[in-house]
Amino acid sequence: MSIEPSYVDDLYREHSRRVQATLIRLLGDFELAEEAMQDAFVAAVQQWPVNGKPDNPTAWLIRTGYHCGIDQIRQRSTARRRAHLLLPTDEALDLEPTTIEDDALRLLFTCCHPSLSMEARIALTLREMCGLTTEQVASALLMKPTTLAQRIVRAKRKIRDAHIPYAVPTQEELPERLPDVLQVIYLVFNEGYSRSTGASVVDISLTQEAMRLGNELARLLPQGEVFGLMALMLLNDARRDARQDSDGELVTLDAQDRRLWRQEDIQTGIAWLEQALALTPAGYYTLQASIAAVHAQASHAEQTDWGRIVRLYDALCRRFPSPILALNRAVAIAMNGAPDTGLKLLDDIAHHPQISRYHLFHAAKADLLRRQGQHEAARSAYHQALQLATLTPEKRFLLKRLNELEPAP
Repeated sequence: MSIEPSYVDDLYREHSRRVQATLIRLLGDFELAEEAMQDAFVAAVQQWPVNGKPDNPTAWLIRTGYHCGIDQIRQRSTARRRAHLLLPTDEALDLEPTTIEDDALRLLFTCCHPSLSMEARIALTLREMCGLTTEQVASALLMKPTTLAQRIVRAKRKIRDAHIPYAVPTQEELPERLPDVLQVIYLVFNEGYSRSTGASVVDISLTQEAMRLGNELARLLPQGEVFGLMALMLLNDARRDARQDSDGELVTLDAQDRRLWRQEDIQTGIAWLEQALALTPAGYYTLQASIAAVHAQASHAEQTDWGRIVRLYDALCRRFPSPILALNRAVAIAMNGAPDTGLKLLDDIAHHPQISRYHLFHAAKADLLRRQGQHEAARSAYHQALQLATLTPEKRFLLKRLNELEPAP
């Protein structure tokens, strides 16, 4: 009996993440679990069309993969080291639905462990949690597949050699560990929402994977800041269709056609935000989502409540001081009717190492100077932004703004 390719794709898409996560717990090894999972899917493709789909496909795949993994262990020289895994019966397997769901959470915390570099955490999360191929992850992160594969191998080796636990942190550890996971998910989202290079502003595949991870985390671990992150991602992503025009040109927030904003996503984001505000009103992601909500609820740019945005940035900067937040706060103050104060605040942070090479700092300064009629200074700032920008639509936008300025007398 022939098998349709779409059947195999659907089968893998529906079950692979949960099967992989549980096999890692049962077999104690990333690579062995991946090989065993592939063997299980081969068996499913061969047997299910003939014998029928089992009542519990996930459990069938896990059980089959587990036995494939045990067979591999028996054939390897590592059998003695893993003798504790050579269990003769299925009774030893905990395949309760809640346990399988918890395995996904265990894997997420393992991939985001603070002993791994941030680059390794992002790559491992996309590869293991999102089910992307090495080639897909490399493309998303603008890396060569061979380089990405080496990074993932090193990360897995470190997890094994450093005995990083495959576990969800205890309630006592959670406040320290959860921010690491949220940061990785948000970085994945941001790399999709604001590409660092290329011709497109948005990579929808990355933003969707980040939101899927966030949604799963919120279901398994209903914490206020998880809700805040979901709200922030949804409220920002709701604007994606308006961020580039039909010619591929960048459209700034104040010039976007708000009829293109996804109202259903905005309403869902607001609902997430309300849950977050009830639990963590001053959390980092909750405050950021509150700012995104102010923008999302303004039907015209002129109706934006910049005073509220300034107050929210005040709260963010008090609790989570950073030069990027200081930059955003300065712009908000300028937009709230105090452009000179905003420009002075930008000058105050101009020499910070994180800021001096950040193209959006120079672009923001150029825009404020342009609005104030200081065209010569604006030209200089636009030139600096152009030298640092790497995204093609951003470079075209900056060049257009530069050319629109009146030439020096």
